[in-house]
Amino acid sequence: METATLRIPKEKRDILKIISSVERRDLKDIVSELIDDYIERHKETLDLLSNPAWVETIKQGKQEIKDGVKGKSLDELAD
Repeated sequence: METATLRIPKEKRDILKIISSVERRDLKDIVSELIDDYIERHKETLDLLSNPAWVETIKQGKQEIKDGVKGKSLDELAD
Protein backbone atom coordinates (compact mmCIF):
# COMPACT_ATOMS: atom_id res chain seq x y z
CA MET A 1 0.00 0.00 0.00
CA GLU A 2 1.28 3.43 -0.91
CA THR A 3 1.19 6.33 1.50
CA ALA A 4 -0.09 9.85 0.92
CA THR A 5 0.02 13.03 2.92
CA LEU A 6 -3.40 14.37 3.82
CA ARG A 7 -3.98 17.84 5.22
CA ILE A 8 -6.86 17.95 7.69
CA PRO A 9 -7.94 21.13 9.47
CA LYS A 10 -6.76 21.10 13.09
CA GLU A 11 -10.27 21.08 14.56
CA LYS A 12 -11.28 18.03 12.54
CA ARG A 13 -7.99 16.27 13.21
CA ASP A 14 -8.40 16.84 16.94
CA ILE A 15 -11.91 15.36 16.87
CA LEU A 16 -10.65 12.35 14.90
CA LYS A 17 -7.87 11.86 17.45
CA ILE A 18 -10.41 11.89 20.29
CA ILE A 19 -12.58 9.37 18.46
CA SER A 20 -9.60 7.13 17.74
CA SER A 21 -8.61 7.28 21.39
CA VAL A 22 -12.11 6.43 22.60
CA GLU A 23 -12.46 3.60 20.10
CA ARG A 24 -8.86 2.48 20.63
CA ARG A 25 -8.26 2.44 16.89
CA ASP A 26 -5.47 3.86 14.78
CA LEU A 27 -6.28 7.16 13.12
CA LYS A 28 -5.20 5.73 9.76
CA ASP A 29 -7.78 2.94 10.09
CA ILE A 30 -10.56 5.44 10.77
CA VAL A 31 -9.54 7.63 7.83
CA SER A 32 -9.31 4.57 5.57
CA GLU A 33 -12.81 3.51 6.62
CA LEU A 34 -14.15 7.00 5.90
CA ILE A 35 -12.57 6.94 2.44
CA ASP A 36 -14.08 3.51 1.73
CA ASP A 37 -17.52 4.82 2.75
CA TYR A 38 -17.12 7.88 0.52
CA ILE A 39 -16.12 5.78 -2.48
CA GLU A 40 -19.03 3.38 -1.92
CA ARG A 41 -21.53 6.27 -1.81
CA HIS A 42 -20.25 7.58 -5.15
CA LYS A 43 -19.94 4.30 -7.10
CA GLU A 44 -23.45 4.53 -8.53
CA THR A 45 -22.78 8.04 -9.82
CA LEU A 46 -19.51 6.91 -11.40
CA ASP A 47 -21.30 3.97 -13.03
CA LEU A 48 -23.92 6.30 -14.52
CA LEU A 49 -21.31 8.76 -15.77
CA SER A 50 -19.39 5.95 -17.46
CA ASN A 51 -22.44 5.22 -19.64
CA PRO A 52 -22.53 7.69 -22.60
CA ALA A 53 -26.29 7.20 -23.09
CA TRP A 54 -26.99 8.20 -19.49
CA VAL A 55 -24.65 11.19 -19.74
CA GLU A 56 -26.56 12.38 -22.82
CA THR A 57 -29.91 11.88 -21.06
CA ILE A 58 -28.67 13.86 -18.06
CA LYS A 59 -27.43 16.67 -20.34
CA GLN A 60 -30.79 16.78 -22.12
CA GLY A 61 -32.65 16.95 -18.83
CA LYS A 62 -30.45 19.76 -17.56
CA GLN A 63 -30.97 21.69 -20.80
CA GLU A 64 -34.74 21.19 -20.59
CA ILE A 65 -34.75 22.60 -17.07
CA LYS A 66 -32.63 25.54 -18.22
CA ASP A 67 -35.02 26.14 -21.14
CA GLY A 68 -38.04 26.06 -18.82
CA VAL A 69 -39.49 22.90 -20.29
CA LYS A 70 -41.87 21.18 -17.90
CA GLY A 71 -40.37 18.01 -16.46
CA LYS A 72 -41.77 14.51 -16.66
CA SER A 73 -43.95 12.79 -14.10
CA LEU A 74 -42.75 9.65 -12.34
CA ASP A 75 -45.21 7.63 -14.44
CA GLU A 76 -43.67 9.01 -17.66
CA LEU A 77 -40.19 8.12 -16.42
CA ALA A 78 -41.27 4.54 -15.73
CA ASP A 79 -42.17 3.99 -19.39
